[in-house]
Amino acid sequence: MRVNLTKKDIINSVYMQLGFSKKILENLIEDFLSILLDELIENKKVKIPKFGTFILRRKKSRIGRNPKTLEKKIIKERNVVLFKPSNILKKYINKDE
Repeated sequence: MRVNLTKKDIINSVYMQLGFSKKILENLIEDFLSILLDELIENKKVKIPKFGTFILRRKKSRIGRNPKTLEKKIIKERNVVLFKPSNILKKYINKDE
């Protein structure tokens, strides 16, 4: 079962921990995400210490194939976002192993 983490979930979690108004927290989260996206577009790389690095990469156009119909199509050139977790995040995720 897939569970999505929504902005509302983040706002509620921070609200329970800090007690700020939900409207202020909503603006804070929106501003944070906006800054992250703007920096990513402008600098192609955003590093958040102890968390990881977001990298904007350009993928070239290529020929793709629909596995059901075997129909070939051209996949256009596009930007993709890559995420590389920090060593601290990797250790935290794997601490039980």
